[in-house]
Amino acid sequence: MTPGATPAPFDPTALTLYLVTDTALSAGPSGSRSVLDVVTAAVDGGVTCVQLREKDASARDFLALVTAVAARVGERVPVLVNDRVDVYLAARDTGAVVAGVHVGQDDLPATAVRALIGPDAILGLSASTTDEFHAVAALPSGTVDYLGVGAVHATPTKPDAPEPLGVDGFARAAATARSTSGLPVVAIGGVTVADAAPLRAAGAAGIAVVSAICAAEDPAAAARTLRTALENSADTTPSPEGSR
Repeated sequence: MTPGATPAPFDPTALTLYLVTDTALSAGPSGSRSVLDVVTAAVDGGVTCVQLREKDASARDFLALVTAVAARVGERVPVLVNDRVDVYLAARDTGAVVAGVHVGQDDLPATAVRALIGPDAILGLSASTTDEFHAVAALPSGTVDYLGVGAVHATPTKPDAPEPLGVDGFARAAATARSTSGLPVVAIGGVTVADAAPLRAAGAAGIAVVSAICAAEDPAAAARTLRTALENSADTTPSPEGSR
């Protein structure tokens, strides 16, 4: 995608099985597996969206990873960059097929991110409290495309995550998030295959997983199992009214 090109419109079904990467887990027991290996296998297995998350890598190394992953799977699924708007913009400037950015509550404000990435890129935002959901609802229309809500369970991949909600707590949070913002909601935080059907029934447009795929011996098989569980679950998620 060249600078200034228009990506495909945001499709909330891309949120169905959402992989968030973790470099240490992706290495596997032998330490020889790469994030690119895991992402490629996971997309082959049915992952519908990939968020690249690197908390410790340099900007240069993160950019190299983003462009490599985008070259491998960017034409198949949306590739999002966690937090680093600068890395996303640099990757896009090279022509990499990157779809957007996901930010948290302590990152750049969503309005600032939207101004930087433009109207056509995907922007996801982590939110977990009623106040945060109402703050999203007060943003200009089209600022945010979806919300990541959690943590559903405690998870070592996000030690600073809010207190775990559990499935019932997620259901309440998702209902509030949708009623205030109209945005689709992705469940995240220690999510496993056993959670797929309950979370869909609780209102999740999709599930975001880290360990369930990155730490799996066979990431493609893990993705297939998760995707099958999602497809076999009853989808009671209301149609998002606020998605663009």
